[in-house]
Amino acid sequence: MNDNNLASYYFHQGTNFSAYKYLGCNMQIEDGKYCYSFRTWAPHAEKVELVSDIYGWTSPYPLEKITDMGIWECVIKSEVSLEKKAYKFRITSGGRVFDKGDPYARFSRGLADGASLIFTSDSFIWEDDAWLKKRKKTVTSKKGNYLSTPVNIYETHLGSFMRHKDNSYYTYREIADVMVPYLKFMGYTHVEFLPLAEFPYDGSWGYQVCGFYAPTSRFGDPDDLRYMINEFHKNGIGVIMDWVPAHFPKDAWGLYEFDGQPLYEYQGKDRQESRSWGTRFFDLGREEVQSFLVSNAMYFFREFHIDGLRVDAVASMLYLDYDRDPGEWVPNAYGTNLNLEAEAFLRKLNLTVFSEIPDVLMIAEESTAHGKITHPVYEGGLGFNLKWNMGWANDFYEYVMTDPLFRKYKHTALNFPLMYAYTENYILPISHDEVVHGKLSFIDKMYGSYEDKFAQMRTALLLMMTYPGKKMLFMGTEYGQFREWDYENSLEWFMLDYPKHKAMREYVASLNRFYLESSELWDLDFSPQGFEWILADENEKNLVAFRRKNIRGSSVIVILSFSGCDQRLSLPIKYQNLEKLFDSGNVGELERIVSVRKSGREYIADIIVPAFSGLILKEKRNKNIKTLKEN
Repeated sequence: MNDNNLASYYFHQGTNFSAYKYLGCNMQIEDGKYCYSFRTWAPHAEKVELVSDIYGWTSPYPLEKITDMGIWECVIKSEVSLEKKAYKFRITSGGRVFDKGDPYARFSRGLADGASLIFTSDSFIWEDDAWLKKRKKTVTSKKGNYLSTPVNIYETHLGSFMRHKDNSYYTYREIADVMVPYLKFMGYTHVEFLPLAEFPYDGSWGYQVCGFYAPTSRFGDPDDLRYMINEFHKNGIGVIMDWVPAHFPKDAWGLYEFDGQPLYEYQGKDRQESRSWGTRFFDLGREEVQSFLVSNAMYFFREFHIDGLRVDAVASMLYLDYDRDPGEWVPNAYGTNLNLEAEAFLRKLNLTVFSEIPDVLMIAEESTAHGKITHPVYEGGLGFNLKWNMGWANDFYEYVMTDPLFRKYKHTALNFPLMYAYTENYILPISHDEVVHGKLSFIDKMYGSYEDKFAQMRTALLLMMTYPGKKMLFMGTEYGQFREWDYENSLEWFMLDYPKHKAMREYVASLNRFYLESSELWDLDFSPQGFEWILADENEKNLVAFRRKNIRGSSVIVILSFSGCDQRLSLPIKYQNLEKLFDSGNVGELERIVSVRKSGREYIADIIVPAFSGLILKEKRNKNIKTLKEN
């Protein structure tokens, strides 16, 4: 069997995880000529032709069917490079003739046109060896202590982070020049981009993908994206990309009924389509679709050096009754609503990724109680290594939107998350989904007056940064933008001209840096040994206190009050002396709010906690300590 026969065999077996090197457009030099092979999978097609800039769109070039299972091929030799020439596949099926973009195209015109662009260049020179060595060293297990490293993600929609004065997009390279130094200054460890694969409709935010292998041309070509990622890496910042293997839109040039019949999508009406999104679900049980999707994930890891994929809408893949009414879905062989093919696909995906690149992140956006999302496959899990804690986010938003007089009835928002904190490897997300469609921006969720909103937001962020789990904040939240996120316009950077918003950004930067320097806040994120309640049930005071610990046993005390008035509490401490490490900005000098007394064999700290405030303390043995200057 030659290499091409093996590639097609494994593709149809669902185990070709480099399918993009076989299908789509690939080039090699033969006898001094550019030799371009075009291949596509279209088993229901009666005829496939190439229409392009090469011969003129009115002169189709025929493809030959080379496998019984529907792979078509043509080879074009040229004296000159055909890079960035446009093409489509013209398919004849069932008496209809229609044009499709190449599912494996690495570049595309996108939007309504969808013409694929030849892009076979591999000339980009990476300069991120130091970053990749660091990643390999930190994204590992250490004696059962997984991911013992700070992860603080800045979630970004590239098209609305910043725009030119005429509202045109920044390019990938321009974004790198602006965002890289900004995130480095702010103390973020990672940036996460909403989907960057080619999509037709801006209003989908990138979640309705047509060109899965083609970075969107809105911001430049694939090498421009590589440049941006390279710049982040050179500055010690990881890059995560949202990835959408659940569904695709019904745009004519995309995967929708690619060869005249359902091909990439489920054939049965009970699984085929999402009512809410108006999209088609991938047939995750079909071997060729598995090759397509797993290869796509590996493509971005290998060819773009990304550090993680946040897998969108996992729940929609896992449940047969997702977005369906009774009678509209068919149970599995065991009579339940679980999509067994989807579970098998996700396990295959994660096993493949981690077997080749064990030091990347596979993050599930999964909103149900499915269980074992981040457990290894050999333990019956799905094999992700992180999951968004959407339950925490929804409960906490409801809590901060409540009048402080009635928060005592919702106190479980503060203490219940620790009941399940170690069932999965969680990220605590303040995400794009929660600052649109009338849900209010994060600062505007805070109850009360203008002044109170800022104070509560500072304490809310302090809670997120000190609870177990990795961290994520959506762009614009760091300076308290009041307007909801608007994908069609830039963030309101002019808000930084106002002192309170500028101070909020400075506070977030200071909090981020403190987090990075404090291993107690991230070393044991996924182990109960890293957390200890001191006061969990102070619902009448809207207050909690706890210790965070690192693997060496060093600990800090965190006190958080969401009360509208000052609160007094007595806190048992290990040693006589306390040092203030960090506070939410309205606490004051330690000597004014804390007195320590002995009670039997232990010490008690009597503390006045100001309204809407939080502080982090360190228990110290020595007596001659200085209180840190207020943050």
